[in-house]
Amino acid sequence: MADEESKPVPVEKESLVQAGKVSQWLTENGFAHEFLAPDHNGVEIIKVEPDFLLPISTALYAYGFNYLQCQCGIDTGPGQELVSMYHLIKVGDNSDRPEEVRVKVFLPRENPRVPSVYWIWKTADWQERESYDLFGIIYEGHPNLKRLLMPEDWVGFPLRKDYISPDFYEMQDAY
Repeated sequence: MADEESKPVPVEKESLVQAGKVSQWLTENGFAHEFLAPDHNGVEIIKVEPDFLLPISTALYAYGFNYLQCQCGIDTGPGQELVSMYHLIKVGDNSDRPEEVRVKVFLPRENPRVPSVYWIWKTADWQERESYDLFGIIYEGHPNLKRLLMPEDWVGFPLRKDYISPDFYEMQDAY
């Protein structure tokens, strides 16, 4: 019995994460992307290069993802990349559990530029403006890319993790 206890327990090999349904469809149709591990709810996450965002977004719209539920900016840390994230849903009749996918575009901190998806999903309008205002991500082709929450003359992007808050903020004359 002591021999059985001292025997090493075989370690199972880590299983690779299988690409999801949407990622497989994109691969079958020749769209370059990288499949990332799904989130805690099982939502597929796809990494896309900025140059391929519009073709892949158009394809996903044609595939049935007709609703952009959320677009936001993410800062991965001081000196690291910024991320433009898109959470897409297939909204249809009698759908109590619609299909979801999340698309992430990683951008360099120095010049974060990505095409606007406004022309595919109109809900991107204010969401892209908010990401521009708070993270400094430039959405090329957006029809009205200007600050949304901060004053037009505000310097910097307050939700970046390396942002240094000013010691004071001059109150503007409201009259």
